Amino acid sequence: MAFDSFAEFLAMGGHAPYVWSAWGVTALLLLATVWHARAEQRQLLKGLKRRARRANSARGNAQ
Repeated sequence: MAFDSFAEFLAMGGHAPYVWSAWGVTALLLLATVWHARAEQRQLLKGLKRRARRANSARGNAQ
């Protein structure tokens, strides 16, 4: 193993602030990407449902 103890692993040979902040920023960006994609999907589905309702009501009025 590269580290003799868990504390040394967490310290990362003195580079812990850089290493763990990089992991944290990466995790935050991944979570934000997932959240944004889901929000866009909800918005798209809402728009498609609205468009389908409008098309159905226009078709019903034309008959």
